[in-house]
Amino acid sequence: MEMSGEEAVALREAGAEYGAATGRPRRVGAFDVPASHYGVRVQGANELALTKLDVLSYLEKIPICTEYEIDGVKTACFPSGGALARARPVYQYMEGFKTDVSKCRKAEDLPDAAIKYIRFIENAVNCPIKYVSVGAGRDDYLVLR
Repeated sequence: MEMSGEEAVALREAGAEYGAATGRPRRVGAFDVPASHYGVRVQGANELALTKLDVLSYLEKIPICTEYEIDGVKTACFPSGGALARARPVYQYMEGFKTDVSKCRKAEDLPDAAIKYIRFIENAVNCPIKYVSVGAGRDDYLVLR
């Protein structure tokens, strides 16, 4: 789910989320479990790549959209049609890792809080994460499996 306000500005700045040609700010948001779980099921994915883990290193608490509230009712299912327009994210927060992970190349190099974040996502979307990017460079990633 897209973020707005100061929270979005900070995340956009941390991730340098601006159009390469236009310079326009890109839409940003927390990891969206219902949308990702739906995507995994529809596409038949059997492993995932998690990008931009390094961008989250400034956060004390990392937000994760775990469900939506639609017309006062919470749901973990990805909505369709008009319900999607009325959906408001419900966040769960995980402990931030507050350290530079850009030099990590093995899972054991990552802080415990980063591993917990990754494992939470894997369990929530029911799909293992194989690759984790930790920087913008071509070789800035690690293989978990």
